[in-house]
Amino acid sequence: MPLVSVVMPVYNSAATLGPAVRSVLTQTHGDVELLVTDDRSTDDSMELLRAFAEQDERVLPESAPEQGGAGRARNLAMQRARGDYIAFLDSDDMWLPEKTEKQLAFAAEGDAPLTFTSYFKMDADHAGESTDWTPNGRVIRARAHADYRAMLRRDYIGALTAMYDRKVLGTRLMPQMRKRQDYALWLSIMRDGHDARGLAEPLAVYRAARPGSLSSRKLSLVRYNWDLYRTHEHLSVPRATGALAGAVWQSLRNSRV
Repeated sequence: MPLVSVVMPVYNSAATLGPAVRSVLTQTHGDVELLVTDDRSTDDSMELLRAFAEQDERVLPESAPEQGGAGRARNLAMQRARGDYIAFLDSDDMWLPEKTEKQLAFAAEGDAPLTFTSYFKMDADHAGESTDWTPNGRVIRARAHADYRAMLRRDYIGALTAMYDRKVLGTRLMPQMRKRQDYALWLSIMRDGHDARGLAEPLAVYRAARPGSLSSRKLSLVRYNWDLYRTHEHLSVPRATGALAGAVWQSLRNSRV
């Protein structure tokens, strides 16, 4: 069975960390390693991770040498990966039990080294586990296919659902950017000529932001996406403006689900 390296950045995540970790450990495809980088948390996150590691050798936590943000934490985890595939999960989200099994089968059917899936949204204060998740109508639907041109207009890939094939791509790290590193990684893979395929079935659960933060996140999206398009992708001003309009539209649409 292919080994899947699951990358999880953690920062002060004690309140949500347990369900996230357990959602990986209860996968029906059990050949996984959970590579967690704690970004110098000040709560009990690292203590919880050590307890998980004592109970299950697949949990492999480490502390970042210094605080560097989620992108750097993910890169530190990826540099330790041994798996055939690398997948991503944040410490406040969850995978449904068959996510890895079904996505591996889906990846084997096609020739795209990057795959993603639809996913559910849950409220910020949801306290349940992935094993007792009841499907709701709040679904972000995966596009069947995404290439570089389409992804410039809109980020179709939910990071908690993404998985890439190391045998094809090698270890692809996230660019050193303050935010939107995941989007930049997908773009860099596609800029090299690889497309992505989306699985329609929702196989993960995303924890929505707490009420009141929507406006600030939209302003942050504009600023960081503009930097991504201009500095990382070297788009012209007109092309970057068009791409930014699509990204804002998508974010507004998803926030209503």
